Amino acid sequence: MDNNKKMSTMLTVREVSRLLHVHSNTLRRWSDQGIIKAYRIGPRGDRRFRPEDIAVLLLQESKGLPIGNNESDSQDNVDRYIMSR
Repeated sequence: MDNNKKMSTMLTVREVSRLLHVHSNTLRRWSDQGIIKAYRIGPRGDRRFRPEDIAVLLLQESKGLPIGNNESDSQDNVDRYIMSR
């Protein structure tokens, strides 16, 4: 898959904030805090998100599972999520 195709499948801040039902500034803060992975593109450094990452986040949240890769990271991410709301 070429880079243009990959970029077209990435989601914008607006799209992800609507999916997660959070303000776009909250999503940016989560990205800065490492709660959710964002990729910076272009000269302005716009954030883009992989649909797979958002789907995993939504699935974990819907099952009540901590968000993260391992137990300590998961708890840190959950704590950050709670504090950001």
